[in-house]
Amino acid sequence: ELMKHISRLSIRQQELFVEYIDRDSEAYDHVFGCFKLPKSTDEEKAARSAAIQEATRFAALVPMQVARNACELMEIIADVARLGNQNAITDACVAMMAARSAVLGALLNVRINLGSLKDITFVDELKREADHLEQLACMREKELLEVVNQELNQ
Repeated sequence: ELMKHISRLSIRQQELFVEYIDRDSEAYDHVFGCFKLPKSTDEEKAARSAAIQEATRFAALVPMQVARNACELMEIIADVARLGNQNAITDACVAMMAARSAVLGALLNVRINLGSLKDITFVDELKREADHLEQLACMREKELLEVVNQELNQ
């Protein structure tokens, strides 16, 4: 029953990741669309700048959510490795490595967008969260790999 529940959670996560592909593409297009806004007058320049900032903020939040979701998925993967079929434990390790890569890749996209934002409070908040998620993802992967490698070497 637990594995069936985990399967449903994993399928939902997969659906969310696919949705975020589209969101990320839309966010990217929106940022670049804002750069095409008119900038002839001071008012247009101000409106363009505000639009770029808002679009870039959203463009940072999309991959941040991907990183959050992938980090949550790592907990599920650890449960599968611990409680699931031990003949498939190496598959769980590969899934864990892929999830860690998803976290780190998403955080790269967060950080590149943060470099363009002027809202220091928002930037600092997301940087702290990004640092935390990166450490957490690496720790979760390391813990699982250490346990599995110990078991395989016995």
